[in-house]
Amino acid sequence: MNILVLCTGNSARSILLESILNQDSNGRIRAYSAGSTPSGRVHPQSMTLLDDLGYPTSGLSSQSWDDYAGDDAPEMDIVITVCDSAAAETCPLWPRTGPNPPVQVHWGIPDPAAAAEPDWATAFQTAYDTLSAKAKALMDLPFETMDPTELKTALTKIASV
Repeated sequence: MNILVLCTGNSARSILLESILNQDSNGRIRAYSAGSTPSGRVHPQSMTLLDDLGYPTSGLSSQSWDDYAGDDAPEMDIVITVCDSAAAETCPLWPRTGPNPPVQVHWGIPDPAAAAEPDWATAFQTAYDTLSAKAKALMDLPFETMDPTELKTALTKIASV
């Protein structure tokens, strides 16, 4: 199962969820992350938190969603946006193309990078905890055998976890 996690800057929330899914899914999921306007760097607190929690951080980068739109890109089964619409962030929209378009879902998470620097540790931990709970709910699904409609319904329910 290939999952693309999209956000605007691809420096915090999308990086955290990519790491959680890749590390904790026991090979059932291959996650990628990208941004519509990538910041060009992974937020240092993302790296610190992931490192402290024992997640691999080598190879993590802030990259453009264009990297996943070409013919040579992996075919995505699921696209998850993690922008915070409540904070008026503009979430990228993934074009539904091809014979088997990916299931798309929105899991809005407040941007920990928007916190003042003294509050980063708490803000990033809160984002991680929320994303980790959603990722666990996803990994508890028998997604390999679910049809796209069932999967979309289940992923939408996870948005409220």
